[in-house]
Amino acid sequence: MQKRVSIFFSLLLVVFLITGLTGCSEKPANSDSAADSPSTPGQQTFINIGTGGTAGTYFPLGGAFAEIWNKDIPGINATATSTGASVANVNLLKEGNVEVVIIQNDIASYAETGTVLFEGDAYPDIRGLCTLYSEPLQLITIDKNVKSVADLKGKRVAVGAIGSGVEANARQIIAAAGLDFENDIDPKFLSFAEASTGLKDRQLDAAFLVAGVPTAAIVDLSTQNEVFVVPIDGDVAKSLMTDYPFYTEFIIPAGTYKGQSEDVKSLSVRAMLAVNANLDEGLAYNMVKSIYENSERITAAHNVGKDITKDTALSGIGITVHPGAQKYFDEQGIK
Repeated sequence: MQKRVSIFFSLLLVVFLITGLTGCSEKPANSDSAADSPSTPGQQTFINIGTGGTAGTYFPLGGAFAEIWNKDIPGINATATSTGASVANVNLLKEGNVEVVIIQNDIASYAETGTVLFEGDAYPDIRGLCTLYSEPLQLITIDKNVKSVADLKGKRVAVGAIGSGVEANARQIIAAAGLDFENDIDPKFLSFAEASTGLKDRQLDAAFLVAGVPTAAIVDLSTQNEVFVVPIDGDVAKSLMTDYPFYTEFIIPAGTYKGQSEDVKSLSVRAMLAVNANLDEGLAYNMVKSIYENSERITAAHNVGKDITKDTALSGIGITVHPGAQKYFDEQGIK
């Protein structure tokens, strides 16, 4: 019996020794480990990019940005997501559902200040990374009798997706032409692709688009239809630029679309990249830096890429710039 007890205690001692040695090799639960380091191989930071409809300009650009960031910034897993565009993107960013958005500079300004579409619902933590390119206001029709904004009276008009920047611009343009949005036109809340289909099927008379030129949806439409670009000029343009200083004059060059034989006067806003104020400063810096180091890849995604330059990156940005982006522009002497 005594021998059995002795063997039992000997085994118990061995167990305690093994446990003690193993325990000494472990770090305390609250200590930093290699797995906690952002530089740990295999650890990823997910970046979801809110863009717009698949037939617009934002979506292919978002895909190019995602590809560049995945290639150039270690640990990044970026993807582009099709969304309802500017206003929807602001809300997605605010709610933390995306990390980066492509939006119009006017919409960004409304969001930061809590005005117009964001009346009473300011988003003071929105930050700008950079502006990208001019986005002309395009009024497209297949009705040759529609030669001005005023001619839209009584017409079926696509005015962008609900809550989009296009809708906001369409409302402003309609009002500047002396028309009532709800009563003088028959507004249809449609994406770029839906508007193109509606024009093809003769279910629409005209459509507003705000996108870089040429816009894929209009190019597609013009392959089988006679397309007319209606000018936004004269007193309408003057009124808009007086009431909304973010608008600038823009010329849609002749030949932009099949059958467009002359330059067309219009107005423009600026597309831009925006993030939340809590985005890591170093990550924001690298995002901006890599964009301007991969201009060829961006231009391959869409022709407007040629207009995305660091020299115009702060032009019309209109909101507080993220400190990571500001650091890059300061180093480059961009103001």
